[in-house]
Amino acid sequence: MDPNTPEQLAAALVALLDVEEIDTDLYRGARQPGGVGRVFGGQVIAQALQAAQRSVEGAKTAHSLHAYFMRPGDEQRPIVFRVVRDFEGRSFATRRVIATQSGAPILNLAASFQLPEEGLAHQDAMPDVAPPEALRSDHELRAAQADEIPEKWRRHLLRARPIEIRPVAPRSWANPEPAEPRQASWFRLAAPIGDDSAMHRAILAYASDMTLLGTSMLPHGVNWTTDTMQTASLDHALWFHEPFRADDWLLYATDSPWSGHARGFNRGSIFAQDGRLVASVAQEGLIRRRS
Repeated sequence: MDPNTPEQLAAALVALLDVEEIDTDLYRGARQPGGVGRVFGGQVIAQALQAAQRSVEGAKTAHSLHAYFMRPGDEQRPIVFRVVRDFEGRSFATRRVIATQSGAPILNLAASFQLPEEGLAHQDAMPDVAPPEALRSDHELRAAQADEIPEKWRRHLLRARPIEIRPVAPRSWANPEPAEPRQASWFRLAAPIGDDSAMHRAILAYASDMTLLGTSMLPHGVNWTTDTMQTASLDHALWFHEPFRADDWLLYATDSPWSGHARGFNRGSIFAQDGRLVASVAQEGLIRRRS
């Protein structure tokens, strides 16, 4: 069976994020099959969120998470997640998750959970952009630029992925030009999955680490493939506002109000196609220019 069909790609991501319980409040996250080098930050966040979600009973659902990256993860090893149950109230609960490899922490995550309730409501309007049906996928755009992509990045950038992304204003990977620190992309899981809302939140957490850090590099005409750049996520915060499905189209609108001192600060708003603001994101990352 072709492992690159949309259905197989989606199933593989679900399997990757379906952490294994190995003891009370202790979980193991699988390694990305065929992965090499550094673990994608969104994977560690999503698996840590899944571990936290598995420890919460009843109707409380995750509404926010805050994570700090400490060390790069190794694709050759699984990740162990230890959950600490800091608080269990009637309306809210909090969990801490420590992700480790070879006995050393690579990420600390705190997550908060709340019983659903009604309240005062308002939101920002969704940006007026072209619909996903009118746009080409990132995979198609990269394939068209394949000859321009440096050889060392070509296989990585051209591989089939479980998250389909359709940028509103495509840019060149090989020859980035300075631009306003603002961009937008539609994204969704490559194929439909079941109705497990916890898994949909984990998939959104995974995808929220995509396209975000690059926003702070737009004014400088560089990206993470630029030879002189060293990049990495330093922290990541995510708030879930409204119900959504990760296998439906979602619009990720990002901006970067500041960069300096080898760091870039980025913000993101995630909208459903019906205009609902379903999640917000903030991240600071390393964007160090090396000589």
